[in-house]
Amino acid sequence: MDYQPRPEDQRFILDAVLGASGRLVRLAPFAEYDASLQSQLLEEAGRFIGEVIAPLNRVGDETGCRFDQGNVTTPPGFREAYRALWQAGWPALTASPEDGGQGLPTLLSAIVSEWLSAANQGFNMAPGLLHGAYECLKHHGDGDLKQRYLPKLASGEWLATMCLTEAHAGSDLGQVRTRATPQPDGTYRVSGNKIFISGGEHDLSDNIVHLVLCRLPDAPAGPKGLSLVLAPKLLPDGARNAVHCERIEEKMGLHGSPTCQMRFEDTTGWLIGEPNRGLQAMFVMMNSARLLVALQGIGLLDAAWQKADAYARERRQMRAPQVPASRGPGDAADLIVEHPAMRRILDTQRGWIDGARVLAYRTALMLDVARHDADKASRERAQRWCSLITPVLKAACTQQGFQGASECLQVFGGHGYVREWGMEQIVRDARVSMIYEGTNEIQAIDLLVRKVLPDGGAGMGKLLVELRDELEASRDTDADAQRRLAQLRYLTTTVAMASHADPALPYEVADDYLRVVMLTLMAWAWARIDVAASGEPDASRWSAPAAAFRRHALPEFDMRLGMVKRACEAVTMQPAT
Repeated sequence: MDYQPRPEDQRFILDAVLGASGRLVRLAPFAEYDASLQSQLLEEAGRFIGEVIAPLNRVGDETGCRFDQGNVTTPPGFREAYRALWQAGWPALTASPEDGGQGLPTLLSAIVSEWLSAANQGFNMAPGLLHGAYECLKHHGDGDLKQRYLPKLASGEWLATMCLTEAHAGSDLGQVRTRATPQPDGTYRVSGNKIFISGGEHDLSDNIVHLVLCRLPDAPAGPKGLSLVLAPKLLPDGARNAVHCERIEEKMGLHGSPTCQMRFEDTTGWLIGEPNRGLQAMFVMMNSARLLVALQGIGLLDAAWQKADAYARERRQMRAPQVPASRGPGDAADLIVEHPAMRRILDTQRGWIDGARVLAYRTALMLDVARHDADKASRERAQRWCSLITPVLKAACTQQGFQGASECLQVFGGHGYVREWGMEQIVRDARVSMIYEGTNEIQAIDLLVRKVLPDGGAGMGKLLVELRDELEASRDTDADAQRRLAQLRYLTTTVAMASHADPALPYEVADDYLRVVMLTLMAWAWARIDVAASGEPDASRWSAPAAAFRRHALPEFDMRLGMVKRACEAVTMQPAT
């Protein structure tokens, strides 16, 4: 079966849990936004993705991309589907109307991106960087550059790349060697090699806009000496620029997306932003990319769950330990969904999907609040949320996307391991999301070392108090979430104090700390869902995954909390030397 978006789930989370349309309408750019428009757009997006994009998922994996003397051909149907995507206006949802965009909230674009990932992640890799590239150029490009490239990027007619990684450097961008030499006419000549460039060459769009991290001749060493240059595949006069695809990688998954080794050889480009401040300019793009990667994890897990749930409701296997009402007198076996072990897998993964959606959609909402709210305090609270929660979501959602898809594969037994059901493709496609846009270990270090500890945990403490105050202690699930929020506050203080004795400690416990944060946030999210779902006609839709998540996933909270505590105690109890 192909993936099918289910807008009713999004509507419940947006309207009943987050009150999104009411919050957005108070922001000046979205004064005319309402739940009706939101619902209409989700219905149309879901229909388009289910009918046009999802059916290409298997052919994209089986056929893959073809490389021939520097040219890359995408799988059958991809070019036509991408043209339909941008002509229908889906990449332009959040771009400014002055650039030809629709000026809609980030939230809608986030949901569309999640559905595209679930339906066909190999295909979605192509437009996945568009929004970040647009925002980077919008905020840091000069007038001529914006006039030339923003409308094409806003519409999606032209695609973009983010050229960071080099073979010798990996994630250590301070070692980037690609050079950019200024020319008398104001352009730059870029020379160097980049690897792992998603969509570096393809036939989906006529032009590809490369954003290249590089060094000017007099640049200082390290990350503070990096600049950002825009180097298009086609120059303004239509001539081919000196950008060369050397090869495409043979990958574990994402066969529908070309991952390219790129060579820039005296390539003409234009500086974005100020010299030696390329990372600051690219940071807009990187933050956007991290949220979208988190949504990839959620989407791929939802795709795996849909397949597993449908299979479990059709396939019969052995006798279940109870006698279900659906068992007929001639049935030799019961439906897989009626076996408790399989029900545990399905409901627990559903719990991860629903709770993570609340957190990811709130983050998308906060991005717009941070940008547009008239109240300074509201903007600061929203920015604090985005800064602290984005690395948590990127790491935790992609880890669960892979591990949860593997769990869903288990529902199929041996059939999950063969290609015809599509489960093994999801597992392969999901694995890389834990690596790119900063590995999950780097995300954990970014969270704890760079964002939590510099102020002694004060910012994290404020956020946790704000979340506590949104709950009502008289409700059992709210009280449980409040208890976990308090434990996380105390843990944060403990780590901050212990790190003074051993500066290496935060790097050791960062992964476990991030996991504690995510589980705390999930407990908060499910407390919010419980309240919103109490009046729903189909209460079991939400109560079953809620119960499974609390029974089978939340106990990890105590384990991870204890691991971090013991690491801190080992440091603070060491005898003085």
